[in-house]
Amino acid sequence: MQLLAYILLYPIFYVVSILPFRILYALSDFLYLLVYRIVGYRKSVVRKNLELTLPHLSVAERRKIEKKFYSHFCDTLVEMVKTMTISEKEMKKRFVFENIELVEEFEKKGKSIALICGHYASYEWLLVMNKSLTTHKGFGIYKTIRNKYFDKLVRKIRGRFDGVLIDTKSTIPTMLRNKRDGVLGYYGFLSDQSPKLQSTVHWTNFFGMEVPVHVGAELLSKKLDMNIMFVKGSKIKRGYYKAKFIPYNKTPKDVPNYEITDTFIDLLEKQILEAPEYYLWTHKRFKHRKNDPAPIT
Repeated sequence: MQLLAYILLYPIFYVVSILPFRILYALSDFLYLLVYRIVGYRKSVVRKNLELTLPHLSVAERRKIEKKFYSHFCDTLVEMVKTMTISEKEMKKRFVFENIELVEEFEKKGKSIALICGHYASYEWLLVMNKSLTTHKGFGIYKTIRNKYFDKLVRKIRGRFDGVLIDTKSTIPTMLRNKRDGVLGYYGFLSDQSPKLQSTVHWTNFFGMEVPVHVGAELLSKKLDMNIMFVKGSKIKRGYYKAKFIPYNKTPKDVPNYEITDTFIDLLEKQILEAPEYYLWTHKRFKHRKNDPAPIT
């Protein structure tokens, strides 16, 4: 069944990937009607998340954000498919880095670097920084796709821009091996989703709620003596994005445990509040919260 699904869907994905952007976004508009208006994909989850995080807004204001989110969500879906065939030149035109000089500055320190970011704007297109913008090797940490054929396809797509995907189970062995062999790398951590309760070691405040958080990026940075940069993404306009690096200028192993994680969550909250429609609200981020936010008086 996995192979059959791949055989049936791959040609569709390929055809979509070669469409001009004008037609691609017309397809996204159609998907918006299907996903939001007809199917209502995870609409209850999105509404609950917006209600919890933006209680100071009226219902009508949150509905506007909801609609904008689904439009952006559909854009990111077709953009992910577009990555199959998009040229390096086109990608660099559509995803730019505000302060790329910071990359060179950090690389001169001779250490691997943890890039910590959230599911915001076009986090998928961050992979373009691997292509001629860095001397370190790029590694993206991800959860393996159940369908092994699509998993292989995703790895191949990321490889087009010199990135290497590491599944979560292989992360620590790969990083330890690279450390031993003197391989300097960027390790991309999407650190904003909710961990399993049985593996939770730290809770922090996020939008006024105590929630469990992933601490792997921080703990590995301490263990392997890596430097840290937070990545703040933003959407300029449809199909165009930029990212800004925010350096963490302290030595990770010298700061109290979980300070780095708390700093990231605080930065992420501020980023979301600037334009909440570009955050990935379909995840059940607050399902293990200890409390609801206090009412604003």
